[in-house]
Order: sequence, then C-alpha cells, then structure tokens
Amino acid sequence: MHRTRPSRARTAASLAVLALLVASCGGTSEPEAAGGSCAKEDLALVSEGVLTIGTDDPAFPPWFDFDPTSGNGFESAVAYAVAEELGFTRDEVVWTTVPFNASYAPGPKDFDFDINQISITPERAEAVTFSDGYYTVNQAIIGFEGSPAAGATSVADLKGVKLGAQVGTTSLAFITDVIQPDVEPLVFDTNNDAKSAFEAGTLDALVLDLPTAFYVVAVEIEGAQVIGQFPTVGDEPEQFGLLFELGNPLADCVDEALGRLRDSGRLADIEREQLSEATGAPVIALD
Repeated sequence: MHRTRPSRARTAASLAVLALLVASCGGTSEPEAAGGSCAKEDLALVSEGVLTIGTDDPAFPPWFDFDPTSGNGFESAVAYAVAEELGFTRDEVVWTTVPFNASYAPGPKDFDFDINQISITPERAEAVTFSDGYYTVNQAIIGFEGSPAAGATSVADLKGVKLGAQVGTTSLAFITDVIQPDVEPLVFDTNNDAKSAFEAGTLDALVLDLPTAFYVVAVEIEGAQVIGQFPTVGDEPEQFGLLFELGNPLADCVDEALGRLRDSGRLADIEREQLSEATGAPVIALD
C-alpha cells in the first residue's frame, strides 16, 4: 500500500498555492511530475524512507550479477542510477523478490518499481503502469550446430523447428505471433527451465532477448550459438520499462529521472559498459 495522500480538494488547493509561490519566485529547484512534487520526502513509497525495488530470483547476467544489490549488471546499474536521481543513497535501496509473471499481474504491489526485462505492452499496461523505456531490445534465437534451426536466414526457415520460451514473455509472443511455427512451441515456467530443456535436446532452438542469448551461449550452454536476431516488428520497437502499481504517481518522477540519465549520456554509458558483449548477430528476415 502507498502512503495516505491528501484528498483531491486539498491537493488541488495546495497545488494552486504552490503555483502562485513559484510564479512569484520565478522558479523552483525541485523537479515536478504531473501529479506533484518529486522531492524525495514527497514521494509515495511502500516503505517510508527507502526505495523498494523488485526483481526475480535468480537474477541472471548480463542484467544482474546474480546479486541485485551489487550494482553490477545492466539493470542493477540502471536501478541504482534512477535511485540516485531520486535522491536515494545505496543504503536506502531495498530489493525484494518478485517472480516475473507476478510482476505485471493486477493488484497492489509490495515494491515501488520492478526491473526485470519486462517489455512494455498494451496488454500489460492495462494492469500496471510503465515508465518510459530504458532499453530497446531485439529478440534472438539460439541453437546448436547441426540443429534444424542452424543456418536459418528467414522466419520461413523456422516453420518446422521445435521452439521454446518462458511463459508470459515477449519471446513466446514472438514465436506464436511472428514466427508461427508448424510445430507447437514448448512453454516453460522460467527461463532456467527453458534453458535446461534446450540443453537436454527437448527443443531445437530457444528464443530470448539478444543480450541474454549472447550470455547463454558464451557462459551457460557449451556448444550453443546465436543463430540470429530478429528485426523490429511494427512501428514501435520493443522496449523494457520499469513497472509500477497501476496509477502510481512515482512513475512520473522516474520518467524525469530516466530523462536526465538519457540526456546526460549516463544511460548510454551504462548500456555500453554492461552489455558490451551483446553485439553483432545476423538478422533473420521476417519474410
């Protein structure tokens, strides 16, 4: 639950007074979101005085270094950069475990925001609120040399391939909506389960986001290779967003923080430092 906030009438009156004071002083040093002040002491938090961030367990590279509190891994580094922009020190950030599928389920949240490679989709946005995107992602496919997927250069080459992905992910949606294989794809509760099945030969190829695909073939599954990446589908690229309880005004303040990180170049620096290995894969044509 968020902290109790004033009634709409009192809030409107307070904002009117604040607007007059700002006008008379010529400005304010505190950033403001659409819903009000983004000063640290004014933020609606699940636990007063600390920023509670959710992610899954285990938290895999290259997004985390298994330990979200380390600041290593792209999403851990982004989370702490956002926290700093909001005025929180490292010891004022608390992490909590949130399974991937539970993060975007409707209802109250016990975190301020969740960061877990959660793609922004219209369907999810009906149940939760997203920040602006912090990473643009392509889907990719991995397989073993000699597998039915090896050498694929177009989606047509994958029609007869036994594919798999984690339930509820955009990787699975990409299989069913874009690749549309003739063979029913295998669906797994977690990425761990999917990778284990792939390594055991239960499926021919696995669809993952591109940075994860590079990490899996480089570190986790010997002999696997990135067969290729898929281009953007539709007018808008797929993006990961920070996830909030539906209507949480904190999202406006986080968007401001992300904007400052983007404008300063710091967000790009974090991406370059943490995802430098996720580069260059052949593009698999959609037709």
